[in-house]
Amino acid sequence: MEFSRRQGLKLGLITSLAALGVGLTGCSTGAVGGSDPQKQNADAATGSFPVTIKHIYGETVLKTAPQRIATVSWVNDDISIALGVIPVGMPKNEWGGNASFSTDWKDAALKKAGAAIGTGKAPAQYSEADGINFTEIAKTNPDIILAAYSGVTQEDYDKLSKIAPVIAYPKAAYGTSWQDSTTMIGAALGRPEAAKTLIAATEKTVRDQAAKYPQIAGKTFIYGNLEPEKSDGVNVYLSGDNRPQFLTSIGMVLAPVVVEAEKKATGFFLPWSAEKANELDSQVFLSWVPDTKTKDQIAKDPLLGQIPAVKGGAFVADTNEMLTLAISASSPLSLPWALDAFLPQLAAAADKA
Repeated sequence: MEFSRRQGLKLGLITSLAALGVGLTGCSTGAVGGSDPQKQNADAATGSFPVTIKHIYGETVLKTAPQRIATVSWVNDDISIALGVIPVGMPKNEWGGNASFSTDWKDAALKKAGAAIGTGKAPAQYSEADGINFTEIAKTNPDIILAAYSGVTQEDYDKLSKIAPVIAYPKAAYGTSWQDSTTMIGAALGRPEAAKTLIAATEKTVRDQAAKYPQIAGKTFIYGNLEPEKSDGVNVYLSGDNRPQFLTSIGMVLAPVVVEAEKKATGFFLPWSAEKANELDSQVFLSWVPDTKTKDQIAKDPLLGQIPAVKGGAFVADTNEMLTLAISASSPLSLPWALDAFLPQLAAAADKA
């Protein structure tokens, strides 16, 4: 199963508060973290209220600090937890997750906060295998629903808004950078300064770790999805997707062929004809694959094997679902966790470019 977005689709840096449409009347915050998640949530908002968050479906006005946070999709729960606010409800990680339908980075943060999965203070978990779980979200009795990184439709937004105020994405479905998501969520939770600090610290960690692999800097890349057993088995992720955003943040350069193609594209990925796979010219090509057998099939495929980076051996074919999730749905919790495993693979491919 390929890591995909909702509705069957296959598959950077900080924007100013004004550009995001986040209106604040104060910018102070308390300490992040602690051992009592209920107290964390009660003490979370030290920024001034009301706040107004603008998004694709209008604006959401929060008159008082939210205490009960529910989330949809990925990323939003990570950010809330990283800001010291434990959700009352969050989706299961049914792809790329562990035995607890969570992730290793989220488990570590919840345990530190005294809200580990399986304990009385843990967030409720609901399935999103069939889309947004309106019924289970309503059962958590939230006073805010975080969807800054998501693909909620107008219909979804309207249904969720009957449960609680919703923070939707600002522009494109699944196109919100983790920095922008953190800024929006930090504002909504009354922790704007904590959000700024979290962004800066995470970006520094990424820069510092990437600097250990200087061969990465300046290399052109394409991040795509390759499936040799399907005639339409090529999808290329565009600059607005988290994967290319992460790679450009560490000094790599999106291949000119993608930059040109996306001028006429919408969304976060572009279907690409396998017959034109040889035109996907970059120094490094990255993809998720279910196993090493598939990587070998791609290399031997008469069409996909003609991708220049694949042909030259500069091909990162990750088989670790959780690692793929950590980059694809990147967050301030997932990125530091992923770097030690992901960067060496990327550097090895860059060495062959």
